[in-house]
Amino acid sequence: MLGTAPTLMTEIARDRAFILWFDEVGIDDLPLVGGKNASLGEMIGQLASKGVNVPNGFASTAAAYRYFIAQAGLEPKLQRIFADLDVDNLQNLRQIGEQARSLMLNAPFPQELELAIANAYTQLCDRYGSGADGDLLAPIHTDLVECLHHTDVAVRSSATAEDLPDASFAGQQETYLNVHGVKQVLEACHKCFASIFTDRAISYRATRGFDHLNVDLSVGVQKMVRSDLAASGVMFSIDPETGFRNAASICAAYGLGENVVQGAVNPDEFLVFKPTLADGFRPILQKRLGSKAMKMVYDVGGSKLTTNVPVTEADRAKFAISDDEILTLARWAVIIEDHYSAVRGIYTPMDIEWAKDGETGQLYIVQARPETVQSQKSANILRSYRFTSPHQSTIPALTIGSAVGERIGQGSARVIFDVHQIAQFQPGEVLVTNKTDPDWEPIMKKAGAIVTNQGGRTCHAAIIAREMGIPALVGCSDATTAISTGQAVTVSCAEGDIGRVDDGLLPFEVIETQLSQLPPTHTQILMNVGNPDAALGLAAIPCDGVGLARLEFIIANQIKVHPLALLNFDLLADATVKREIAKLTLGYPHKPDFFVDKLAHGIATIAAAFYPRPAIVRMSDFKSNEYANLLGGRQFEPHEENPMIGWRGASRYYDPTYRAAFALECQALKRVREEMGLMNIIPMIPFCRTPAEGRRVLAEMAANGLVQGNGLEVYMMCEVPSNVILAAEFSQIFDGFSIGSNDLTQLTLGLDRDSELVSHIFDERNQAVMAMVKMAIATFRANGKKIGICGQAPSDYPEFARFLVEQGIDSISLNPDSVIKTRLEIARVEASLSEIGGRSA
Repeated sequence: MLGTAPTLMTEIARDRAFILWFDEVGIDDLPLVGGKNASLGEMIGQLASKGVNVPNGFASTAAAYRYFIAQAGLEPKLQRIFADLDVDNLQNLRQIGEQARSLMLNAPFPQELELAIANAYTQLCDRYGSGADGDLLAPIHTDLVECLHHTDVAVRSSATAEDLPDASFAGQQETYLNVHGVKQVLEACHKCFASIFTDRAISYRATRGFDHLNVDLSVGVQKMVRSDLAASGVMFSIDPETGFRNAASICAAYGLGENVVQGAVNPDEFLVFKPTLADGFRPILQKRLGSKAMKMVYDVGGSKLTTNVPVTEADRAKFAISDDEILTLARWAVIIEDHYSAVRGIYTPMDIEWAKDGETGQLYIVQARPETVQSQKSANILRSYRFTSPHQSTIPALTIGSAVGERIGQGSARVIFDVHQIAQFQPGEVLVTNKTDPDWEPIMKKAGAIVTNQGGRTCHAAIIAREMGIPALVGCSDATTAISTGQAVTVSCAEGDIGRVDDGLLPFEVIETQLSQLPPTHTQILMNVGNPDAALGLAAIPCDGVGLARLEFIIANQIKVHPLALLNFDLLADATVKREIAKLTLGYPHKPDFFVDKLAHGIATIAAAFYPRPAIVRMSDFKSNEYANLLGGRQFEPHEENPMIGWRGASRYYDPTYRAAFALECQALKRVREEMGLMNIIPMIPFCRTPAEGRRVLAEMAANGLVQGNGLEVYMMCEVPSNVILAAEFSQIFDGFSIGSNDLTQLTLGLDRDSELVSHIFDERNQAVMAMVKMAIATFRANGKKIGICGQAPSDYPEFARFLVEQGIDSISLNPDSVIKTRLEIARVEASLSEIGGRSA
């Protein structure tokens, strides 16, 4: 056991023992009790003192399994069975698996093994107050024990090749919940032994190159956590999609955890930022409400151990666990990850199962294993999937869901409802089904992509899909009706948390970049990031932070409601709009809280992705016609003949008719900074026409708790010609500036960039525009202020990027797909400039 120095005789006794208690084993005992049980023992022995709760129990050992195999004379029979195995032939796989399991189940347990398990279960009952006194090591008649001991336990398989750092074996063997009494415990242990030869386990071992007869099986018997009366779920100590190390990802649903693990429900999802969590903040970056349509509970008075029952509408409409519980679980994830990383001497992200006891209200960890996908990826290669032509602008998706795998897959669809029909599946097809679980593994590895109605991003099927490098779209709800067998489809999981299925085989490309070969640059390379769902993935692209995060994207795509419609909900005139808003804001009695919550989560996710690098967040810059298109917006927006140069940006923030809405933006920003600890956020004011207007905006921000100074910088967009002409005056008001080349171009040239009639004149490389940019850079630098650019031009035109570097700009913010190529170009420019005398002073 880790941390002890047992004698040689003790080691021999342990190696030969049939039963070991969890607190007698540790991570080094994987060969004795398998990965799952070794990990439970490690946490009980090493992490209980740090506040991590783990239910106690015991494990049958590898020696017990081998004793069973030897006493029953099973090895030569199993060798003969597996001699004819062909895992690519599903009918052969089924036949071999059935023969092996029948052989195991028809061989009785040796009496010594039965008594060892019975005695240990009796001791466990006594520990939890449901047993009788007596000599528990003496021979016990199991019928007597059956009457006296009824502690409910979970009986879980734990293979000696399980939960390795590069192979999860997730769900390959069986688990039995709510097991009572010696008879049921013995039956469940026997079934667990046989489950080492499930079809899915045989196929997985064959794929991974493990010898079927060189893997032993331990069984863990653990006191049940009454999550049937509360909630349970899965969490990762990293983001399982992107490998982002600074976030813990948590899923939760009501009832026993098997529904979440098997993908039978769409759970709530939470994301917590680990660095500021350690500093005492409450950084819940994301909270997504799942449908949680059913829950697994004890089958009281029924013929089964567990059963599924519907969840009430009221419970479905609220989160399964509280914010305090989310934060506690995230802290435990950090503790567990830190411990395993220290023990292994290498960074070890963890895949963890948790449960809440409905009787005591206590949280528990019931499993922990190394994460096996992101931890194996090379940190020096950035691989991205990208469509080579627009695909979302006009044609709606067939279905959408939670994206797994950050890839694009395609092929002919195959809709299958039952695992017994998987023989119909052909290699390369897109598997479409209600839900996937490990029983589907033999065909999952052959799929071009996987699409399911049910499941969350942390179900076993999602874990295996990631491990096999297959894109999967889960929780679509209507996939099996929206897609038909034989239909050619493209499944995109490469554009953020929400993926989509499109009709047809859309062209795409895979781009690989060697990150270790990128040169450094003197000019800061920032990134334009609009979509919070894509932020964690974009953080892997080498850059110096976020140069432009647009609040409009979050408002339009995640909030969807005009802020004044939320502030004046009771006064809305359109009954249909009011119903839509009520549905969207379910669970928010005070409707403006919905706006603040969603906006705060979006901002926080972007800021956390690039922390501690700066994240410049532009306050809202919708035009009046765009605001009008939000739910409830038409009641509050004026009609303007030319909204492009009308009531937008700074002029709204202090206006008596809009200042309450701007206050919601300030509240969201304040929450992210003060409650979540993300001090790297820099708010930026758009379309500020005069210095006086700038001062009024700063006063409005201060009135809402965002006081410039004291660690808070405020930037301004430089996009109106007056910003350039009066740059020296604006420098006395704001801390930094970012050129918006799109608006600066249209206002310098006097054209509406949305008008097709004059769009051919729009060009940031126009001599007048470049003169304005040159003047802005020179004046702001002369006044000691930071000056960057966040417009489109440097992403589109390498020569424009070169011009900016020559003028001595501090930073260039680029679209994500332009960062690498523009960085290389800027490095070349800087190298050539250094040869001829340097950048502009």
